[in-house]
Amino acid sequence: MIDAITPLDAAALASHRDELAELLLAVVADGSSLGFLAGLDHAGAAAWWDSLLPAVEDGSLALWVSRTGADGRIDGTVSWYRESKPNGRHRAELRKLMVHPAARGRGTARALLAGAEEAAARAGVVLLFLDTETGSGAEHVYRSAGWTEAGTIPDYATDPAGRLHPTTLFYKRPNQHR
Repeated sequence: MIDAITPLDAAALASHRDELAELLLAVVADGSSLGFLAGLDHAGAAAWWDSLLPAVEDGSLALWVSRTGADGRIDGTVSWYRESKPNGRHRAELRKLMVHPAARGRGTARALLAGAEEAAARAGVVLLFLDTETGSGAEHVYRSAGWTEAGTIPDYATDPAGRLHPTTLFYKRPNQHR
């Protein structure tokens, strides 16, 4: 059971950077295709989280974390990036839904996803979109959460081991009833 899903502002992101870096390392080591390759180290993972600080600070990136269990450690995260171009401010890209491998199967991914969708609707976002590795566990989560497949692109990205995989594009209108 998920204890809490909470938004992180820039100060909270900075203070939890090392814990988030450990989450990213665990998810990449487990084979999830998140844009990183095997060999990612703590310094690289922490630097990536640091690179998000300006976008969180200016509000273009919204970020949430989940905490489960007695230790209260972060075991999942999701974010969305609001388009800044004038013709696209109504949409946002869902990014980096991650759940620690030891915390999977407890509904964490679905809770994070639902929280991000609800926040998007409150923020006036009328269209969310994402890409995910075709055939991955994440693809199943999105399908079962009512996301609509828009298509597949072959050889879109590599997994952490460097093997090419297709990606499936999905979208959802968060302000429509589920």
